Amino acid sequence: MTAAATTDKNGTSRTPSRQENTGKGSPLVTDKGTTSIADSVVQKIAGTATREIAGVHDLGGGAARAFGAIRERIPGASASVGQGVSVEVGETQAAVDLELVVEYGVPIAELANKVRRNVTTSIERMTGLEVVEVNISVNDVNLPDDGSEQDDQQEARVK
Repeated sequence: MTAAATTDKNGTSRTPSRQENTGKGSPLVTDKGTTSIADSVVQKIAGTATREIAGVHDLGGGAARAFGAIRERIPGASASVGQGVSVEVGETQAAVDLELVVEYGVPIAELANKVRRNVTTSIERMTGLEVVEVNISVNDVNLPDDGSEQDDQQEARVK
């Protein structure tokens, strides 16, 4: 469909830009050019924003967390900020999927709302992308370590 030409107050005829057609402007698409943001950038922002919320123990499924634990033991290696985060980034919008491990006792619905709000705010503020959805999958609950005294005693005996 072709956009209809309009006439401005000076009598100049012009065709509306795509931004005007949608009714929503984006700071990433301007008359001067476009700005594209890599998926990995949005992934890191989402991962960091998720970890900022109290009650989130970790991100990722079992295999991702196991691999992350191995990576942390390698000198010079760093944990992946994007672990447990997948994103789809378009020209002006982004969607985020998160896999969480929550702390025992934390109300999961409230935690999910806080995470969703923080991730959305962080991505939109830093990138100018509109976050259309943040899907959260809770894969595990981190239980308090009741046997820490016994573990310490067993380690002392082994040494």
